[in-house]
Formats: sequence, structure tokens, C-alpha cells
Amino acid sequence: MPDLDPEDAKLITLARSVRVRTGAAEGAAVRDLDGRTYLAGTVALPSLSLTALQAAVAAAVSSGAAGLEAAVVVTESSSVDADSAAAVADLGKEAPVLLADPSGTLRGPRTTMDR
Repeated sequence: MPDLDPEDAKLITLARSVRVRTGAAEGAAVRDLDGRTYLAGTVALPSLSLTALQAAVAAAVSSGAAGLEAAVVVTESSSVDADSAAAVADLGKEAPVLLADPSGTLRGPRTTMDR
């Protein structure tokens, strides 16, 4: 796998940190077109459930982000679920998504999440 871009490595670090800090099942980070980052963990409330990536996209949207440049999800899972992929695609069809395990090791190459 080629060397990881420093900005993408930063997203992995941020996603790992939010996961550990909150004790969530997943941590996610997204970078908008202006280079701002948004972080989130899994939301699991009786009245609201969001994947970490959905929550990070929601944070970006609510802050006025016009699009996404990249996204990362740190999880035990071996794939990005369809709802998370759809949230990324809604804001940035060309935005690559990195999937990393809890240690920060990439599970595969950068992928673009199309619906």
C-alpha cells in the first residue's frame, strides 16, 4: 500500500481518539473542502442511532460544509456499512473513505463510496 497522505493520517488519528475517548463502537473523521475536520463517535440512544460516519457527516453539514474531501472510519468491522457510505456520498460522491482497525491499520485501499 502506498504511503499515507499526512492529512489522511491525521484523520485516522482523530477518528481513533474519539473512539477511545467516548468508548464508542466506531470513531470517524471527515475533512471538508476547506480543510476543516469534524469528528464523531457512534450515537446509540433510545431515540437516535447514528453510525460514527453519519454523525461526522452531520457535524460537517450543520457547520456549513459544502462538500467532503475525505472520510475515515475506525471500527472492528471489515467494511463500511451502506448507511455510512450513503451519508458520505450525499456530501461528496468523490470523497474517498479510509477504513481502519482500532490500531489505526488500514484495512484496504482508499475507496470512493458510491450509492
